[in-house]
Amino acid sequence: MAVDPSTLALQRIYKWEKTIPNEIYLTQPIGNGVVKDYTWAQTMNEVRRMATHLQSFGWPAGTRIALLSKNTAHWIMTDFAIWMAGFVSVPLYPTLAPDTIRRILDHSEAKLLFVGKLDGWDSMKSGIPAELPCIAHPLAPANNYPKWDDIVAKSAPMKDSPLRAADDMNTIIYTSGTTGMPKGVMHSFGTFASALNAGMTRAAIVDGARMLSYLPLAHVAERILVEHGSLAVRMHLFFADSLDTFTTDLQRARPTFFFSVPRLWVKFQQGVNAKMPAEKLDRLLKIPILRGIVKKKILTGLGLDQCVQASGGASPMPLQLMRFWEKLGLPITEGYGMTENCAVSHSTEVGKPRPGTVGPAFTGVQCRIAPDTGEIQVLSGGQMLGYYKEPELTRQALTEDGWLRTGDKGTIDAEGNLKITGRVKDLFKTSKGKYVAPAPIEDRLVTHPAIEACLVTGANLPQPLGIAMISLEAAKAAKADNRAALTASLAAHLKSINDKLDPHEQLDCLVATETPWTVENDLVTPTLKVKRNRVDDTFGKNYEKWTGMRKPIIWS
Repeated sequence: MAVDPSTLALQRIYKWEKTIPNEIYLTQPIGNGVVKDYTWAQTMNEVRRMATHLQSFGWPAGTRIALLSKNTAHWIMTDFAIWMAGFVSVPLYPTLAPDTIRRILDHSEAKLLFVGKLDGWDSMKSGIPAELPCIAHPLAPANNYPKWDDIVAKSAPMKDSPLRAADDMNTIIYTSGTTGMPKGVMHSFGTFASALNAGMTRAAIVDGARMLSYLPLAHVAERILVEHGSLAVRMHLFFADSLDTFTTDLQRARPTFFFSVPRLWVKFQQGVNAKMPAEKLDRLLKIPILRGIVKKKILTGLGLDQCVQASGGASPMPLQLMRFWEKLGLPITEGYGMTENCAVSHSTEVGKPRPGTVGPAFTGVQCRIAPDTGEIQVLSGGQMLGYYKEPELTRQALTEDGWLRTGDKGTIDAEGNLKITGRVKDLFKTSKGKYVAPAPIEDRLVTHPAIEACLVTGANLPQPLGIAMISLEAAKAAKADNRAALTASLAAHLKSINDKLDPHEQLDCLVATETPWTVENDLVTPTLKVKRNRVDDTFGKNYEKWTGMRKPIIWS
């Protein structure tokens, strides 16, 4: 599929550099509530100087250069400099274990690593080969690497504005898959441009937009929405400083477009309900004279009062969660996509809710359901070039006629809306020979205000069981009253769910755990999707014991 050259990333970068040099592009917190603004001219001055430095190594075009950092202004600058120098960027999640860091650096054959802002540097640095050259960003932890600012100060800015062809590879994104080791997904300037052009038809990203970048830029969704989205229009891009300052960062940005994963939307909801119980909120929202005041106060407190479009993705959005935000005047559009197609496949539209679906396919995206397995298969201009150095895995990811196998199961309704019903491989069989689809049950479980994440499992057991991670706030409250009230509430929730399930699907028990499921303990991906195999590895030895206890709620 042909792509308009003017929509390619480098062309857009040069356009803004030339037309709005004095407008602020990036706002970076540097600590203690202080921020630093970068205009387009300032941004590109540093980018051009670093691009000159990178070219001085004399590496051939297409050389891989890695980037290990939380989201910062210099993350963006680094990516631009790598592109301008003719190379390929390899972003790493800023929460990876050292073994995974080394595996990716080795597999990608990276010649250089940029090290930026990180929280767990002491445990990560052992994964970096001693012989690999590194460059330290301004906000990087203490190290002995050459410093970005020093390099920029002594390097002349690149005078040329080199262009890259649409089919030229510009990045390798290593997936944060819920199973196995990451695969290197290759994308080009053209695949990103094609996906973004399709996505912009439903995303309220217009001139004057403001966005807050806080989900990992190493993930395809943040990359397409934030980095490439900020090139499509005149945008002011803000960065978050830390988890502790997130509310302040969000209030500073007052984003006009805000994307978050379901687990964070749940946490926002729990925060609202902690200050105003659900029953009280419902009562106030029914009073016409107070309704608007209450909505505005809540959204202003979150920093979302100027949000034109809120969006969710990465995993299914529970219906009750969607209804909660719609009630507050912030309906959430739900998107669907994969690293392998630049995260642009389907989306609901503002003002056109399609409950229980992820909406119709974007323009230019074709979708079909495999008749034998029910698998969702898609084809688009945003489709990957393949997996880096893995031709057999690439072949397995595609059908014989070139469509991408998503691994998800689904149905398409008469209006073309896609409903995701589970994973092709997530189905498990109980000892009674019955198959259970966990995803729909999990969507119901997570609607309890105390449950932050959950998983339904039970292969080869008589009945499935649920495991729920209790939120920190709920866990603290439960300890205050010896858990009796929360246990009773969870039991009632479980019963209401089981009453609506077929007998073979009904959960034998719900195991409540106060241990957080984090990237660090490897129970979730960097986008907070639960790793089923790791949860089974962690808790599996207790499944038979728990199901034999004949108690609806079990505390682990």
